[in-house]
Amino acid sequence: MRLTKLTPNIFYSDIKDGLELFVDCLGCRISYDDLQSSEPFCVVQKDDIKACLIQSDEFAKKDRPEIRIETDDIESIYKDVKEKHAHLLHPNSKEITLKPWGAKEFAILDKSGVCVIMQQWQG
Repeated sequence: MRLTKLTPNIFYSDIKDGLELFVDCLGCRISYDDLQSSEPFCVVQKDDIKACLIQSDEFAKKDRPEIRIETDDIESIYKDVKEKHAHLLHPNSKEITLKPWGAKEFAILDKSGVCVIMQQWQG
């Protein structure tokens, strides 16, 4: 048996916050769109990553996730985020830093408190 993907559910009081982070900032596309329903939901994806964005004030108040996305070109992603969405750079991790565990990292934080750590493993 082989596990191949992990697709998180990320809850928002206002799903527009998630769309700004994942679609506008990270360049994901919406592969499933139920945004006009009474309980807005969509699937966003880019390359090998996917996430389910769900508008639910109840669950958004209970959980503000921190997720990690691996890349093979952290410098170009960082440059793009800094040029176009600098307001989303996490105040505690707004520069690329080599961590003791061997990954270069920086973080993005949306206004709802969802944190995405971008990382590139060394060696």
